[in-house]
Amino acid sequence: MILEAMTMPQVEAGLTRCKTVYIPFGSLEEHGSHLPLSTDTIQAYEVGKRAAERIPLFVAPPIHYGNCRSTNQHPGTISISTTTLRGLLKDLVRSFYGQGFRNVIVLTGHAGGAHRMALQDAGEELLLELPELRIAVVTEYELAKEQGRGLVETPNDAHAGEIETSRIMHSHPQLVQGSAPAEYPSFPTGILVRDKRKYWPGGVWGDPSKASADKGAKLEELVVVKVVELVRQLEEGRYV
Repeated sequence: MILEAMTMPQVEAGLTRCKTVYIPFGSLEEHGSHLPLSTDTIQAYEVGKRAAERIPLFVAPPIHYGNCRSTNQHPGTISISTTTLRGLLKDLVRSFYGQGFRNVIVLTGHAGGAHRMALQDAGEELLLELPELRIAVVTEYELAKEQGRGLVETPNDAHAGEIETSRIMHSHPQLVQGSAPAEYPSFPTGILVRDKRKYWPGGVWGDPSKASADKGAKLEELVVVKVVELVRQLEEGRYV
């Protein structure tokens, strides 16, 4: 059930079958010279749509902005503060809760540390505020890291490399602009630097040349299966 395309009666009827909403979070962030700025958002949204084909699930419109620190000087990256991000999730969940939703899956395609922690903090605060709420806050990487280990050839692949290039080659091949050189940036340990692009010039962390559409399809499937499991767990009320 794709919320942006539904009518009021369809939402009302859908809530008799399912009280879980999936909110995809992404970013508008550089992904090398070959992938679109919306890479994180595309991945998260596609997973939700695929999961909703298999199990009753409301899929909310994606959030296209996130907190991006290490890439904030690369052309195209637009970052919001963790305060804004945390407040946005809290406002959205409160409104969904007021509409009768009781379960929320927040899946973020952007896995920056501060971004991820802001979403998790918001979720913890909401648990204390909304007595019937069940919520999961996860990254794609968390859901696929174990089963996907044998598919990925690049050690420490993290950003615009083998994994993300494969995913976009599978779901949106028309948006992939060739490839990019392998890159493994190294920031000074413990020191916060102003000129982040100096230490990460190409915006890639991994090896895009190892990517394939077939790998992308398999990796997407792993995440979809995990999301379907999460929906079942939340709907059954296994965790409180």
